[in-house]
Amino acid sequence: MDIPVWQFKRMRDQECIDVFRSLDADLCVMAYVTDIVPNEIINAPSRGTIQYHPSLLPLHRGPSSINWAIIHGDTETGLSIFWPDEGLDTGSILMQKRVEIGPDDSVGSLYFNHLFPMGVEALVESVDLVATGNAPHIVQDENNATYEGWCGSKEAQVDWSNDADSVHNLIRGCDPQPGAWTTLSDEKVSLFGSTKASSNDTNVDPGTILEIDGTGMTVSTDGGSVKVKRVRVGRGPKSPTHESSLSVGDRFS
Repeated sequence: MDIPVWQFKRMRDQECIDVFRSLDADLCVMAYVTDIVPNEIINAPSRGTIQYHPSLLPLHRGPSSINWAIIHGDTETGLSIFWPDEGLDTGSILMQKRVEIGPDDSVGSLYFNHLFPMGVEALVESVDLVATGNAPHIVQDENNATYEGWCGSKEAQVDWSNDADSVHNLIRGCDPQPGAWTTLSDEKVSLFGSTKASSNDTNVDPGTILEIDGTGMTVSTDGGSVKVKRVRVGRGPKSPTHESSLSVGDRFS
């Protein structure tokens, strides 16, 4: 198919606005937009603009909504198709779909197994509703609104003095990106594939490796422990923990 493609550094650039207006679009459909979209683009199509967002708005507004839902220990999330306005994820809702967050779900599993395929279906359904004139505009309840910024490397550092639930949620809420991390002898160790472990050895300092076997690496936390399946030590490759250079008794900081 001969479909023209344009790429601009910023959607606020006048050239981008002019090109978009020249398309004389009926509807604009957006997903995972991290740039500020000007009203000149949002309001240009005759039927408006709709956008996909991977949370149950007004909860978890912002660019890392999947990460933060898991990090906060939510047991449910979902997606919203909404009508964007000049605010940040503040426009009225067209459609929402819900999904359970499993106890060991990561950002990757939640997105690829649920939120991505559900999002494709929801966008198709939403376009049909717009085309038939039946698309709702449900105002978001600002009393329930939450916002979080980017989940980056700073936010992904593990504090082993936290309880096992908090550490487990951080690791899976940063898996695969940005990747939860800790240090051993000043070397960065990234952690992937977390589950809660049964060990509650309170005689060791938090961050101590208690066990390494074919199923993962058990690390102590405050009053509990977590099991990590894969690690990246320094600039090395991501590998199963039992194939890494880590040893029982090592203590992360």
